[in-house]
Amino acid sequence: MAENNNSTPEVPQDLSEILRVRREKLSSLQNEGRDPFQETKFVASHHAQEIKDHFDALEGSEITIAGRLMSKRGMGKVSFCDLQDKSGRIQLYARKDEMDEDAYNRFKKYDIGDIVGVRGEVFRTQRGEMSVRGREITLLSKSLLPLPEKFHGLTDKETRYRQRYVDLIVNPEVRRNFEIRSAFIKYLRHFLDGRGYMEVETPVLNTISGGATARPFITHHNTLDIDMYMRIATELPLKRLIVGGMERVYEVGRIFRNEGMDTKHNPEFTTVELYEAYADFNDMMDLFCLYTHNTNPNPT
Repeated sequence: MAENNNSTPEVPQDLSEILRVRREKLSSLQNEGRDPFQETKFVASHHAQEIKDHFDALEGSEITIAGRLMSKRGMGKVSFCDLQDKSGRIQLYARKDEMDEDAYNRFKKYDIGDIVGVRGEVFRTQRGEMSVRGREITLLSKSLLPLPEKFHGLTDKETRYRQRYVDLIVNPEVRRNFEIRSAFIKYLRHFLDGRGYMEVETPVLNTISGGATARPFITHHNTLDIDMYMRIATELPLKRLIVGGMERVYEVGRIFRNEGMDTKHNPEFTTVELYEAYADFNDMMDLFCLYTHNTNPNPT
């Protein structure tokens, strides 16, 4: 952001001290009747990227926006913040003489990671940064844990996989993976639905371990007092539906295999399995070739 030159270096703090200070802030807010976790709704009229994309039309108009504070840069009576929502970041500008004084003083105590709702005006700072001039800033959720240190970020692979929510906060480019997956499954369903296949859901818990030779996860059904197996494939239930007269079926479902794992192989994963009556493997290959042809921008 353009106002970054005014920021001051962050002094590392002991984690336990940070946790203590943040919990004290939360207790103080609750004692004042300003519990942020009681704020259950805030209506945002715009997102960060939308404001930037339509800045000329929105400049000078009042908007509302909500997001997480990713940085704070204070200069006495003026504060700059980076506000991050699902679309990206935008600079938040807050000035003491343009807000209620008590509200501004409370805002100065907010921490990086806190989620806020802002009512303000779209404008451009003297340095040309597209920003929102805050008039009212509401604390919507208090961050009790600090975000990973900004210069080194979150790089540990296991932490990123186990705490995807933190990964998404500090590495927003990861969101693209989720968007691609969602778009892929949406198109897959559209493709199969358009060819007469019906999507179904089949049982996840089974009394026998069948459909493949992988090792299953075993659980216990208390009411029936029997051990059950989490499915390792959707094959058998789908084939039974074909027997029952449903000529084209498919399922996008979770599979559980109690086997080895690494960063690219998880014991819990999603598969798509489909079956068609009166067809053989040649028809399946034709279907797959048609699918890849439609999804490949440069088919050969």
